[in-house]
Amino acid sequence: MRDRQWRIRAGFAWMFAIAAACGPPADHPWNALDAERPIPARDSVFIEEMTWMEVRDRIAGGATTAIVATGGIEQNGPWVVTGKHNLVLRATTEAIARRLGNALVAPIIKLVPEGDHDPPTGHMRYPGTIGLSRETFEMVLHDVARSLAASGFTDVLMIGDSGGNQRGMGAVAERWNADPPRAGVRLHHVPEYYTEDLWSFEQLKALGIEQVPDVQSATRGDIHDDFHYDAIIATVDPGAIRARERRTAGEFSINGISLDPLDRTIAVGEALVARRAEITIEAFRRSLAETPRR
Repeated sequence: MRDRQWRIRAGFAWMFAIAAACGPPADHPWNALDAERPIPARDSVFIEEMTWMEVRDRIAGGATTAIVATGGIEQNGPWVVTGKHNLVLRATTEAIARRLGNALVAPIIKLVPEGDHDPPTGHMRYPGTIGLSRETFEMVLHDVARSLAASGFTDVLMIGDSGGNQRGMGAVAERWNADPPRAGVRLHHVPEYYTEDLWSFEQLKALGIEQVPDVQSATRGDIHDDFHYDAIIATVDPGAIRARERRTAGEFSINGISLDPLDRTIAVGEALVARRAEITIEAFRRSLAETPRR
């Protein structure tokens, strides 16, 4: 028994030693918070693609807005990958950040509420879907916002690419702004990103794309897919809408609209992204004017 206890204690000591060794040497000059960046910065707005020095310097240069976007891992019909919303956000968040000029994008939150686990409801009925409880989702959002505040961001723009994400994001922002955990930092939930011109319904018509049936629904053709999604995703990765495989199977269309030529679909997707950025920025600027800094 004593031998077993000794081994357990020795194991914990070893793990703590390894953990300590993995941290950066405290006295290394490049670990100083004011250390000069030794290489040029790359042109990215995604925090996860930047070094900590690049993030620090962008914040110091005025990029004090962070974009927190929530997507999902869920079923999206027979052709589109489960990470559909996250791919859409890869396109839209970059467009929003670059148009704002003073914003960086936090890692997209890919896990969101998707239904009950036992028994499974909603998207949870389909293999591959990964869902969080609403409580866990809100805790994640809160801690992400606290992390960004600790980095020096003063405004957090929150958008969700799925309807089920909106209530939790709104609740977190409301609680934060009523009693900010960090003085001077505001959260801005912008539901207009999702709710204004849902699934680009009117914009697609203006672009001459008339889907069948002519209804504004996330499951217009009885599957969880739409030209809106396919076009935006194609601007990021045509493989994620299974372009090659669908062509081979004679299924490269959605709701009566051919996705060929692909260049045309991508051009439409870029127009949809631009409009989504415009909608979001307009609403965000209203929130900046209306939300007091406490």
